[in-house]
Parts: sequence; structure tokens; C-alpha cells
Amino acid sequence: MPHANRLPRTFGILALLMLSAGPALASEIDGRQLAVWWGLPFAGMLLSIAVVPLLAPHFWHHHFGKVALGWSLAFLLPFALTFGVGAAGASLVHAAVAEYIPFIILLTALFVVAGGIHVSGNLHGTAALNTAILAIGAVLASFMGTTGASMLMVRPLIRANDNRKHRTHVIIFFIFIVANAGGSLTPLGDPPLFLGFLKGVDFFWTIRHILPQTSFLVGSLLLIFFLLDSWYFKHREEVLPVDPTPDTRSLGIDGRANLALLLAIIGLVLLSGLWKTDIGFEITGAHVGLPGLARDLGLLAVIAGSLAITPLQVHVDNQFSWAPMQEVAKLFAGIFLTIVPVIAMLKAGLDGPFRPIIAAVTRPDGSPDPAMYFWATGILSSFLDNAPTYLVFFNTAGGDPAKLMGPLSATLVAISAGAVFMGANSYIGNAPNLMVKAVAEDRGVPMPSFFGYMAWSCAVLLPLFGLMTLIWFK
Repeated sequence: MPHANRLPRTFGILALLMLSAGPALASEIDGRQLAVWWGLPFAGMLLSIAVVPLLAPHFWHHHFGKVALGWSLAFLLPFALTFGVGAAGASLVHAAVAEYIPFIILLTALFVVAGGIHVSGNLHGTAALNTAILAIGAVLASFMGTTGASMLMVRPLIRANDNRKHRTHVIIFFIFIVANAGGSLTPLGDPPLFLGFLKGVDFFWTIRHILPQTSFLVGSLLLIFFLLDSWYFKHREEVLPVDPTPDTRSLGIDGRANLALLLAIIGLVLLSGLWKTDIGFEITGAHVGLPGLARDLGLLAVIAGSLAITPLQVHVDNQFSWAPMQEVAKLFAGIFLTIVPVIAMLKAGLDGPFRPIIAAVTRPDGSPDPAMYFWATGILSSFLDNAPTYLVFFNTAGGDPAKLMGPLSATLVAISAGAVFMGANSYIGNAPNLMVKAVAEDRGVPMPSFFGYMAWSCAVLLPLFGLMTLIWFK
């Protein structure tokens, strides 16, 4: 593991810029003062992720971190010239301290701990077995997070299918089901629901109210996958002459100590939501609360503990590599920074440049339209980070958890379902999507381009979302 101690260079450069910004009073950006063109660096970041790997794969593989840094500076430098170095530094600090660092620490903890658990033995990727793995992953996702479940289940799934010629569709449906839809039943499953929990939504509210939609979506996807995978077996000469993973060991789990660390991650995340205190401090105006700090320090201890106790052979058997985590860390560093003005413009509501989007979710009588909330939250979550998108529409709908869990429950269901389910529409809709893609490619599975993946999601997911709208969000 030669890259184990290397910080992503993009994040390192951003950190240096943050430290050099000097003390400044952070004030939230007023989206009413921004023009739409402030979103161009974010659009450029998304287009780069979508197009450059397709047109220049060699360049992208070696320089995607520099591309992310370039778009970050394309926002930060003009912003500093327009609004002052202090405001730019405050925005950078807030994006890093309040959002990016906790986000990347949690993802790293789940990535490392799941990478220290190895399902030994050779599974044979039949349609029935693959469907069963996807179903198990969907259940796990709501209790150990979509990232944890994805990193735990994707490796044995890839190994089970390494003797097949056509396996891309297996990973695509894995992203649909395990990396997204399965995480919709508890606040532990996906960051948007955890933010709702922090805002006052009852922990068990989601499983009581979103279970029908989740069951429909996951059940439909499992059925479609089973039929498609069965067709591949019967009509595409699936099996290779030699299985790359011979049957040399019986099924078992190596690195079982990491299962306890996985429970520790769940406990730390849950504790940070239940522990209420005003104790904390500020870094250039960005508030760092004691519960969040304790969670992040605890997660760093979990990462160190997992690396210390996991036998080297487990990492070798898992073909553990830091490359997927580095890719996610670098790309999301750029996404989290360039998204700052976009979120500010959305938060400005009807007074901001994105007024048509906000107006579209409101009926003529002033009441919220659940169908429009479902699609607006979902479409934006497909390309923006789904956690802040959830908060924007949570607040647009009034922001009162009591009302949203009561008279406006249909609206909260629409917001929650849109944020979680439609994160599967693109590779950047949810962080585990890119991680699964990177792990699969690292293990030799050919994955589609950004637009190629969206062709799959549009063909499979959008019709199901349309049916859900007719059934639940009329």
C-alpha cells in the first residue's frame, strides 16, 4: 500500500490556501447578490467529470486532482477579487471545516473498515446469487450507511463474477440498489436523512413513512436485475473457460474485528446527533461543535485502529488500494468548494436567481406540491451534493419538523425520497457511486462513461420514479 500515508494533493493545496486566508469574520453568502454565472465553475467541474475521462482518459487518470483544483480556483480567485480575501477565505474554511472534512473522515472510516473485512471463498455469480447479494446490501445500507455497505459487499460481488464476460450491469445495479436506494430507511443510511434527524425529524420516522416507496423501488430493481442477469447467462456465453478465483477455501469472514469497529462508527455517528451541547469553538467564523469534533476524532481513531489490527493478508486478498478513496477525496474537494455559490443561490429562494426552481415546487394556493418537491430535490441531488439539497428544500417547505412530520408528511417523504433515490441518477449524485466505480475499475470491471451510466439510469430508474410519482406524490 504505497499511498497509505499520502494526503490527496488537491486537499493539501486547498488547506494551505485556507491557512493563508488569515482571520476573517465568516458571514453566509447572500445568494441574492450573486449572478447565475457564479455557478459556472461548478458546471465546469461536473462537465470535466463527465467528458474528460471519455475524451482524454490517460490525462484524466493522472491529472484529475489538478482539474479539480483548477475549477476550485476558478471560483475562489474571482470571488476573492469581487468580495474580498476575507470572504473567500471564510467560504473556504466553512466548506472545509463544516462540510468536507467531516464528510471525508466518515467516508474514509467506512472505506478502511469495510476494506479490512474479507469474505473468503469463491462465490459463483449466478443470477440468483447476485440478486441475493444486492438484497442483503440493500438491507445493510440503512444500518451501516450506503458507503459502508457498498465497500463491504462490492468486493465479494466482483469476485463472484470475475469469471463472467459481461458484468458491468451487475455493478450498475449495485450502485442503484446498495449505494443509494437501500439507505433510505434510517438516518444512518444516507447523509440527507441524518441532517433531517439533526433538524428534529424522529429517528424512526423514515422507516415508518418511506418503507412502501423503498420496498417498491428496491423490489422492482431486484426483479429487473434478476431478469436481465438471467438473460445474459442464457444468451451471451457468460462464463470464461478458467475461473480467476478457484475454489480453494470454504466461505468465511476474515478480519472479523473490523465488524466491531463498524459498530463503533455507527455509534459515533448516532451519538453526534443525540448529544446536545452548545460547547464548541470557531475557526474563521465556522462553528465546530463538541459532538461533531468528538465524532471525527473517534472516527480517526477507528481508522488508525483498523489499519493496526487488520492482517496484511486481508488487505492483499481484498486488493485493498487507496486509489478509490483518493479519487473521491480530490473530486469532492472541488465539488464541495465550487458548490458554495450554487447552494447560496438556492437558499435565497424566491429572491435569488434560481427563483423558477423554488416557485415550481409551490402550488397556486401556496401549499407545497409533493410531486414537484420529489423531482426538484431528486434532479438537483443527481448533480449536487444531496445533503445540502435536502436542507434547501426542507427549509423551503417551512423547516418545521413537527409540521413536516405531521400535516406536511407527504412533502417530507417527497424530499427524503428524492434526495436518496435520485442520487443514483449519476456518478456524482452520491459519494459511494464514485467509490464503487473506482473499486470496480481497479478490479478490472469495465464501467461506462458518465453519460453511459446516465443512459442506464434514465432507462431503468426514471420510469420507476414516474410510477412512484403517480402512486404516492399526486
